[in-house]
Amino acid sequence: MESYEIRVMPMRECNREVSREVSAVFVDGYEKDLAFLSNNREKLIEAFQKMICPDVFYFATLEGDIVGILACSNNQNRALTIDKTILRNSFGYVKGSMAFHFMKDEFNKKLSYQDDTGYIECVATTVKARGKGVSTALMSYVLENEDYHRYILEVVDTNEVAYRLYKKLGFTEFERKKEGFSKMKGFEHRIYMELYVANK
Repeated sequence: MESYEIRVMPMRECNREVSREVSAVFVDGYEKDLAFLSNNREKLIEAFQKMICPDVFYFATLEGDIVGILACSNNQNRALTIDKTILRNSFGYVKGSMAFHFMKDEFNKKLSYQDDTGYIECVATTVKARGKGVSTALMSYVLENEDYHRYILEVVDTNEVAYRLYKKLGFTEFERKKEGFSKMKGFEHRIYMELYVANK
């Protein structure tokens, strides 16, 4: 099996501007979810670049390129701050308003978890990096370097690859929530998983 040199780093510790590259991985990773907004990749990257919270993002590089991202949010900071003005300016009044309506609860709502809980979200890799251990490297880095006692994440029931990865890393399922408009969204349940780690 071929091995790859994957480096992981917190975005907040990077000494160069990487928000555009992080946004590009986000847009590529969530391409299907963002298609209702626009098929213009550059426009999507530019908009989401302005809404990223660098304090909670990590990125992985392979051969010098950013190929994977992960956010470890908490009850103070989320991965993205969804901004109505940015969305309207980028995608027009109607689409921007709709996007804000759909995304604000997903990202602008404070998490109700305790201070010792990290919430894993926005995990994405580029197409060329898939199957090379990038998501595993990101998850392992966060679990080893963050100080949370409990980690929670959410995965949709159609994302079997991610579900298997999280189980392999020790996460266990603790809740399934039926999704409204599931046919339109392409999945039926949101699966919530958790992992407890010993004090470091």
